[in-house]
Amino acid sequence: MVDLVSLVVHIIIQSIIIAPILWIAGRGLADKENVKFFDAIWIVVLGNLITYLLVYLLAGVIPYLGVLASVLNLVIWLGLIKHFFKTGWFKALAIAIMAIIVFIILALVLSFLGFGVAFITGVL
Repeated sequence: MVDLVSLVVHIIIQSIIIAPILWIAGRGLADKENVKFFDAIWIVVLGNLITYLLVYLLAGVIPYLGVLASVLNLVIWLGLIKHFFKTGWFKALAIAIMAIIVFIILALVLSFLGFGVAFITGVL
């Protein structure tokens, strides 16, 4: 059974946390005129929706979904970054890696301020 409330809450929290980080990483590595904040929000929303639906649909068909789901998730997110930020695959990968690095730095700074556990787990 699909829990729509938890999916919507998850997408909202992910959009609040990840979209600005993705936008900052994109502005640093891609052409600034192609990287818009609203596009970063779309990447997060669509990435979460597509991943959730894909895992939900494949979970009944493929019993051990772990590695396949991770690879598909990576390709989906890179494809969304590539499409919305109008870059190539390698630049999309660089933006994703930079976003992860910025996220880790931000999580560390917030953890020193006492917000780390809530920020890292996505329970702001």
